[in-house]
Amino acid sequence: MTVLTVVGTPAERRVTLFARACLTYGLREPRVVPWTRVLGGREIHLEPGTLVRIESPGEDAEADALLRGPGEPSRATGGAAWHAAFTAGMERVRRAVERTPGARLLADPGEIAVMFDKGACHARLSAAGVPVPPALPGPVGGYAELRERMAGDGWSRVFVKPAHGSSASGVVALQVAAGRIKATTSAELTGDGLHNSLRVRSYESEAEVAAIVDRLAPDGLHVERWFPKASLGGRAIDLRVVVVCGTPTHAVVRASRTPMTNLHLGGERGDLGAVRARLGPGGWRRLLDACARAAGCFPASLCAGVDVMIGSGWRDVAVAEVNAFGDLLPGLTGLPGGAAEGLDAYQAQVAALLGRHAAVFGAVTPRPAVTPRPAVTPRPAVTPRPAVPVPAGANGGPERAVTRPRAAGR
Repeated sequence: MTVLTVVGTPAERRVTLFARACLTYGLREPRVVPWTRVLGGREIHLEPGTLVRIESPGEDAEADALLRGPGEPSRATGGAAWHAAFTAGMERVRRAVERTPGARLLADPGEIAVMFDKGACHARLSAAGVPVPPALPGPVGGYAELRERMAGDGWSRVFVKPAHGSSASGVVALQVAAGRIKATTSAELTGDGLHNSLRVRSYESEAEVAAIVDRLAPDGLHVERWFPKASLGGRAIDLRVVVVCGTPTHAVVRASRTPMTNLHLGGERGDLGAVRARLGPGGWRRLLDACARAAGCFPASLCAGVDVMIGSGWRDVAVAEVNAFGDLLPGLTGLPGGAAEGLDAYQAQVAALLGRHAAVFGAVTPRPAVTPRPAVTPRPAVTPRPAVPVPAGANGGPERAVTRPRAAGR
């Protein structure tokens, strides 16, 4: 039987849930190659013919130190070092696959790298015609340059994003008007640096805001014009949509009273039915189409998590992020009437693998307990546009509920 291998952190939730999905479909439990082994430069041994899944390094402190260097894991800086080390680690995995007979990668490391570089990802989406918020060109060097360029473009509200961050690590929602300033962020400014926390807070002192931006700037900053989001029940909303093999399969509404809707920062799962009803069939199709087109910019990736925003008028949509590891949504099953109805995101990916690599896996019968129910009034499949090639970079980040936030670049 074909062997699956996961490059990840042993016993971490993502690895465990994917393994459980494999067992559900009668497959062997995947072998795990620890990220600490890869990042530490040790030999990577793969079985001939294995299919290799690259997974997030997770919350492993040793892996974090190998990626960003020694230091407090909660620090909101170090994203550039994280991205360089992570990209180099993925390249080691690629070389190991290439020298192993019959082994294949289930995602392209170059695409993952782009999803972890917000500027490169935004450029790729924009070039493909995917709706995204306008962004300042090139990196922004610090607070003084940020204010100057905002004034030059007539922008009073922006999102300042670390180039290689995820999970809203270091993200600053900045508003300036009539001599006043307000920065909303989960980063906490302390005497020894800038640290992630689970509490979203506001800063209204320009000196403090400048200090935050200037501490983030050395890792690179990507700045987008603020996209006013739709709201339900007094809470701003956006959606995480999981796209598997080009088809949107799962969606969760994220609602918050702050500009950050991430679930681990106090955001709540909202009412998907209410959102679909408010959008109407045409609006819902436009939203899913935008997500499919965004994921279609990364055609060699089995799965992507797309963060999509609905405009305050409930007409426009814009893609905020594309996440390489955006499938950690425990307990969420597929969209009603879709091919993944009744399946979680990991089961949907295993089912897609069985279809994509049928000649390799042979006949595998899923357990009846997870057999998808017949589709009800299925919607037409959304076909993503062909990818537009751009130089490799990186962006994205997982959605997760954690007890301790992870630092930039994860």
